[in-house]
Amino acid sequence: MIGFEFDNTVVLEQQKVLEAALSTNPKTQKALQGLIRRAISQARAEVVRSVSASIADDPRHAARAVRTAVYKKILGANINIYNSRKAHGSTNYEPPRKLRPHQRGGNRVLRGGRTQQIMSYDALDRGFILRFLNSGTTDRQAGTRGGRLSGNRGRIAPRNFFRGAGEQALVRATDNLANLIDTELEAILNKK
Repeated sequence: MIGFEFDNTVVLEQQKVLEAALSTNPKTQKALQGLIRRAISQARAEVVRSVSASIADDPRHAARAVRTAVYKKILGANINIYNSRKAHGSTNYEPPRKLRPHQRGGNRVLRGGRTQQIMSYDALDRGFILRFLNSGTTDRQAGTRGGRLSGNRGRIAPRNFFRGAGEQALVRATDNLANLIDTELEAILNKK
């Protein structure tokens, strides 16, 4: 008769290693969220570069308003140009004057409160500007808020830069994330 002896300790060790590698394990889930955060931040940097290239004149750096979100309950993330839930401060940006000192001309009507408020938005709060540029606007009329001015301010033609830039960056981020996860799982499985 042939005898076969089985050592159960090796199987139990491998079972512990595999359980540690499961995404339901809180430590593994935290590590995966960190990897997702790293990949999505690289994708955001690509999108910001692409947006900056498509906006010729951006003195208040609206391209920095591209946001990311890493989900807590599920493993995932997104890139968007929606408004932030919190304000990031204000800036005292003043557009450059094109007139020489004491030269007549220019706008002599004082700015309204809402115009001044929009002018003081920080770069991270200017996502609405990106949405205007991305999807365009209808004809804009001045003086609709009870001001003294009136007139047509034209329309902004849609540029549709965000969808293409975002999709390309997310495809690269997905590939990058797959490589990062493979490396992390290999490190967990080889760990004794």
